[in-house]
Amino acid sequence: MAAAQSGKHLRHARRRGGEEGKARMRQLEVILVIAVQAGLAAALATLIAQTLFGSGMHVFAPAAAVATIASAIGQRARRTFELLGGVGLGIVIGDLLRYFLGIGAWQTGLVVGLAIATALLVAGRGGALVGQAGGTAVLISTLTPMEGNLELPRIFDALIGGGIGLVVVVLLLPVNPIRVLDRAASPVFSAIADQLGEIGVALRQRDADRSIRSLERVRGLEADIGRLNEALSGAEEVVTLAPARWHRRRQFHRYANSLTHVERLVLNVRVMARRSATAIQYKEPIPDELPGAFVRLSESVLKMREECRLDDKPERTRALVLEAADLAGRAWAHGVHSFGDTLTTDLRASASDLLRATGYEPAEANRLVRTAAAAGQHSIRPLVHRRLHRAAKRNFSTRDARLSRRSSLRTSNRARRTRSTGRPRRSSPAR
Repeated sequence: MAAAQSGKHLRHARRRGGEEGKARMRQLEVILVIAVQAGLAAALATLIAQTLFGSGMHVFAPAAAVATIASAIGQRARRTFELLGGVGLGIVIGDLLRYFLGIGAWQTGLVVGLAIATALLVAGRGGALVGQAGGTAVLISTLTPMEGNLELPRIFDALIGGGIGLVVVVLLLPVNPIRVLDRAASPVFSAIADQLGEIGVALRQRDADRSIRSLERVRGLEADIGRLNEALSGAEEVVTLAPARWHRRRQFHRYANSLTHVERLVLNVRVMARRSATAIQYKEPIPDELPGAFVRLSESVLKMREECRLDDKPERTRALVLEAADLAGRAWAHGVHSFGDTLTTDLRASASDLLRATGYEPAEANRLVRTAAAAGQHSIRPLVHRRLHRAAKRNFSTRDARLSRRSSLRTSNRARRTRSTGRPRRSSPAR
C-alpha cells in the first residue's frame, strides 16, 4: 500500500515537473519574441526618423517604439495613444508656463508638477500619459533655451516611434495569441484541478485540515487570475488587429469562453473546500462516490485545457463532467446530511459551469447535469422507489375497497328495514 502511494506521488511529481518545464519553455519563447520585436521596432523607428528629418539625435523615436513594445500585452494600442497624448500635453503646458514664468530651477519644478497634475486629472491614474507629460515638460523647460524648436521634432518622433511599434507587433511579428493565453491559464487550470483532487482525498481520508489547506491555496490565485485577464486582453488585441492571426479568432473565442466559466469555478472550489471541512468536522456520512465526483471534476478541468489548446472537440471533457454529476447523484442517494447535501448541490453547479465552458447554453447544461444526477440516484435506489409506489398503490386500493364495502352495507341495511316495516312510524313524545 505504501509503495503504491509513493509511486502515485512520484508520478504526480513527474507530471507537474513536466508541465512546469513546458510552461517555462513557452515563457522563454514569448520573451524572445518580445525582445526581437523591441529591437526591430527601435531600428526601424531610428531609420525612418533619420530619413524623414535628417541625421541628428532622434532619441525619442526608438524610445517611443520600445515603450510601445514593452508595455503590457493587450495595452499596446492604448499605450501608444497615451504616449502621444502625454507628449502633446507636456508641450502645451511647458511652452505656456515657460512663456509666462521664464526659465530657472523653480520654474522647471513648477512646470513638471503642473504637467503631472494635469495628466493625472485627465487620465485618472498613472501610466504612459502621465510619464510622457512630465518628461516632455522637463525637456521643454530645460533644453529649449539651448536648442530651439524641440516641439515639432518631439511630436513627430512620438508619432513615428508609436506607429512603428504598433506595425511591428501587429503586422511584422505578432505573437501567437493562443500560446500567450495558455501560458497565463496554465497555473489557474493546474491549481483548480489539484485542489479539486485534494478535496476528494480529504473527504476520503476525513482530513479536515487538508480541505482547509486547499481553501487557502485557491484563495492565493488572485494574482494568477489578474495575469490571466491581462493575457485575455492581449490575445484579443492580437486576433483583432493582426491579419496574420485572424485564423485564430474562433479558437480564441472558445478558449476565452472557457476561461470565463473557469473563473467562476474558482469561487465554487472555495465554497466546496470550506463545506467539505465542515462536513468532516461534524462527522457527517461521506459516501465513497462523493470523493470520486471531485476526482472526475478535477480530470475534466485538465482535459478541457488540453482540448482548448489543441482546438479539439470537447467530447471527453463533457463525458467526465457528466460522470461527476452521476457520482454526485449516487452519493446523495446513499444518504448525506446537511453539508454533504450542499456539497452535492455545489458539485452539480460546478458541473453545469464546466458544460457551459464547453459551449452548451445554460438551460441545456442544467438539463444534462440534472439528467445525469437523476440517473445516478435511480441506480442506487430503484427498488426503494418501486416499493414506495407499490405500497402507495396498495394502500389506495385497500381504502377504496373498504369504503365501497361500507357504502354497500349501508344501502342493503336501509333497503331491508324499508321492506320489513314499511315507512317508519314516528314515536309519540312521552308525556
